[in-house]
Amino acid sequence: MQLRVVVYNVRGFRDGSDRVIRLVGHFHPDIVVLNETGSRRRLRRFAKALGMDAASDPWSPFRRRVKNAVLVRPPWRIVSRRLHRFRDVRRRLYPRGALIAQVGRSGFRMWAIAVHLGLHPLERIHSVEEISDLARGLAGPVLIGGDFNELPDGKAVAFLAKRYWDAWLLGGDVSGETFPATDPTARIDFLFVSQGIGALRVIVPPGPDARLASDHLPVVAELRLPEPEGSPATG
Repeated sequence: MQLRVVVYNVRGFRDGSDRVIRLVGHFHPDIVVLNETGSRRRLRRFAKALGMDAASDPWSPFRRRVKNAVLVRPPWRIVSRRLHRFRDVRRRLYPRGALIAQVGRSGFRMWAIAVHLGLHPLERIHSVEEISDLARGLAGPVLIGGDFNELPDGKAVAFLAKRYWDAWLLGGDVSGETFPATDPTARIDFLFVSQGIGALRVIVPPGPDARLASDHLPVVAELRLPEPEGSPATG
């Protein structure tokens, strides 16, 4: 089974929803992992325009939002969702966390985790340790994607890369730099996959829409999922 995934920091759609919709829609993704999703209204409009269902942070009158989201296109559906707030948050006015969504279709379940790491190196290390602990208890294939605010040789990325596969290293095509979008020089947006998931191709799309839709470029991955248990073998 193949799966197309887009990982994207959309900067709150501040540069215009239409351009982001056009760019993401071009790839017809099954799953979209978003950071900086902006208002709930804008996220709903984005999901509706793409014909997708969205899992985002639960509403609370007492706490600031963690603006990550996971979107799925039918026949995929959201089975469950929950938000984990990272403990080590040095900017209380900008909380960080992981949106954990179980997604599925007939006979298959997997997990998609949207994360946005902080700007301080020690905070990022603590966050990926929490992500690793959370993901260890999840049954089935796991995707972890988002804006890590760190280069591939950073300690937080290296910690996660020892436990999951960096999809870019499995199937990266040409250049993988994602930031800043107008003249990308840094690969700071990642998709990690669990053992058994293959990466057929991973790209960072060029073009004016990609450069102007956000301050990040998206990561687009074509994945091969493991066969569900009990499915007949093919020769």
